[in-house]
Amino acid sequence: MARGQAERLMTLLEEHLAAAGLGWRDLAGLGVGIGPGNFTGIRIAVAAARGLALGLGIPAIGVSQFRLVLDGQGEAGPQLVALPAPQDRAYVQLWQAGSPVDRPHVLQPGAAMDGPLPHGLQVIGHRAAEIAAGLGVAAGTVPHWQDRPGIDWSNRLAAIAAAGLASGATVPRPAPLYVRPADAAPAADPPPVILDA
Repeated sequence: MARGQAERLMTLLEEHLAAAGLGWRDLAGLGVGIGPGNFTGIRIAVAAARGLALGLGIPAIGVSQFRLVLDGQGEAGPQLVALPAPQDRAYVQLWQAGSPVDRPHVLQPGAAMDGPLPHGLQVIGHRAAEIAAGLGVAAGTVPHWQDRPGIDWSNRLAAIAAAGLASGATVPRPAPLYVRPADAAPAADPPPVILDA
C-alpha cells in the first residue's frame, strides 16, 4: 500500500484472525518484520506489534529480511547476506552460525569492502555472484527470499518468530532495522512556544 497502512493495519489483522476462527486473546506471541525496507511501513508495523504485545501481555519478536534469506540454511559458516537497496545497490550483513555479526550497511555490487573478510565467506541473496566477485569470495546458491516462488513468506516469518520465542532465550523488544537515515527532511516550522498558565 502506498498510503493508509496505519489506518488499515488493525482491521486487516482482525480480518485475518477472524478468518482463522481466532481472536486477539488466542495469540501466544507476535512476529513482525523489522526491515530493512520502507521507513514508514516498518515504523508502523513495529509500533503496532509492540503495542499489541504490551496490551495482550505476550512476547513479540522481530524478524529481519536478512534472517528470511537465511531461512532453512542451518548453522552454515560465515555468510554475507545481500538484499536489494535503492540506487542499484545492496544492503549487506555478515552472519555466522545463524546470528548477525555486525550492523548492516550499503554496498555497491562489485565493489570491495573495508577490512579483512572471514575465511570461507560466502555471499548469498540479491546479486550474490556480482558481490562475491567484487570481494574475491565464493557466491552461494541461495537467492533473495522474494525470488523463491511458491513460499508463503508470512507463514515463514511467523515460524521463525515462533522458533525464537520457543527457544527460551531472552528476546529484546522488536525495533526497526534501518541501514540508512530516512529520506525525509526535518520540519522547517519552528517548535511551538509553551506558555505557563
